[in-house]
Amino acid sequence: SARYGNIYTARQLLQLFDRAFGYFSPVDNHWTLPGDRFCDPFRPRIEPDGFPSVAALVEDRQRHLAAVRIMFEQLDVFVFTLGLTECWASRLDGAAFPIAPGVAGGRFDPSKYEFTNFGVNEVVSDLESFIRKLRVVNPGARLILTVSPVPLVATYEPNHVLVSTTYSKSVLRVAADMVRRSCEGVCYFPSFEIITGNYNRGRYFGPDLRSVTEEGVDHVMSTFIRHMTDGGELAGARDAEAAMPESDTDQEMAALAEAMCEEELLERK
Repeated sequence: SARYGNIYTARQLLQLFDRAFGYFSPVDNHWTLPGDRFCDPFRPRIEPDGFPSVAALVEDRQRHLAAVRIMFEQLDVFVFTLGLTECWASRLDGAAFPIAPGVAGGRFDPSKYEFTNFGVNEVVSDLESFIRKLRVVNPGARLILTVSPVPLVATYEPNHVLVSTTYSKSVLRVAADMVRRSCEGVCYFPSFEIITGNYNRGRYFGPDLRSVTEEGVDHVMSTFIRHMTDGGELAGARDAEAAMPESDTDQEMAALAEAMCEEELLERK
């Protein structure tokens, strides 16, 4: 498994490719955790308790990047979900992190790290650069772009989070369409529209009004299978869903999202 954790921005995706193929070696090699533990700045929650040593972290990262190389070289179709435009990055080399330093590891130092909020042109440029590089190692690769329907949990902009959410999703949606038009072998799948469309009256969001319910996930996946593959149904998933009460399923989905999403850590700070 590539075990690359959460990739929220196009910049992270581009830099993941560059790190995997040896084009970029970030200055931030590791972040410290309490108890003499260490975490990977680019996968801070991949080991919830951290690594016992920097050597163990580096060894795991080498396996991870080797798997990423294989993935990019051998994939037929790459599905990438654009999640955020806001990002914390290194002032030293521009390395983009999935979460602000100091939240899931390390220490925040304003002389080393800065906030950025990408615009349409930057997202388009990063995606187009990634696609060009991917096609060098895998000429036949095709891409499906989506936009995450999950609202921001917090923003560093001097705006209400609702305003920042609208900006972020608008930028990502426009960028996805521009790349779809400019690059061959790229298409867009409307999971964002399926979940947020006014026709469903918000019923695809859970009680927190952020988490997507199992019903919403099922709608997205059944539509994807029907229109983006050779056909068939998610029989195993449907059997499992039928055996579990919907309320239990939704609770499991929310718990899983909380465990896996670095952004959720911001609510605890």
